[in-house]
Amino acid sequence: MRVLLVEDDPHTAAFIAKGLREDGHTVDLADNGKDGLFLATTENVDAIVLDRMLPALDGLTLLQTLRGAGNRTPVLLLTALGEVDHRVEGLRAGADDYLVKPFAYAELSARLDSVLRRGSSGGSEPTRLRVADLELDLLSREARRGDKRIELQPREFRLLEYLMRQAERVVTRTMLLEAVWDYHFDPQTNVIDVHISRLRQKIDQGYPRPLLHTVRGAGYRLGV
Repeated sequence: MRVLLVEDDPHTAAFIAKGLREDGHTVDLADNGKDGLFLATTENVDAIVLDRMLPALDGLTLLQTLRGAGNRTPVLLLTALGEVDHRVEGLRAGADDYLVKPFAYAELSARLDSVLRRGSSGGSEPTRLRVADLELDLLSREARRGDKRIELQPREFRLLEYLMRQAERVVTRTMLLEAVWDYHFDPQTNVIDVHISRLRQKIDQGYPRPLLHTVRGAGYRLGV
């Protein structure tokens, strides 16, 4: 999933972003509330991890602005303010959950999964993708084709998630570099070819109908 992290402390931001990426998420970063609001309203993110005390625009104002505009993206609010009144204030501003600093990354990850599940049941972005008999559970991090479980490395998971979200469409190498590797330039390596080859072996090898196709001169397409 694509997560927007709005956190001004560089050490905390690096710590959380590292964990989110290891969990297979794509991470957009903003170090102030103004940039965070811009990304939240212009990019298609699945969830927001939002610090409460931010420069330029504080987290509560950012959150209230989003909710006032009808934006229902799940938000996990982070703060050093842990009193009951502070938590109530954050939840009433529109946060889906509230986590007090300091925290363990495992708890942040679990709470983020929880708000994503609640958002999914309310009609937001799905947490389970399916193309033919290939299925990807974005919360349990489990991939299956038919009855067979497929073991994926974190980067392979992100690659497959992106391809499934773009199912039946041609995706270019540039699109993959930006969405899966967070590169905004071509590093002139065979990194995509290597990962596509591994992914193809895992999801197609042994099956009569391949799902991952190379579109000569254009890119790749996942579909029947």
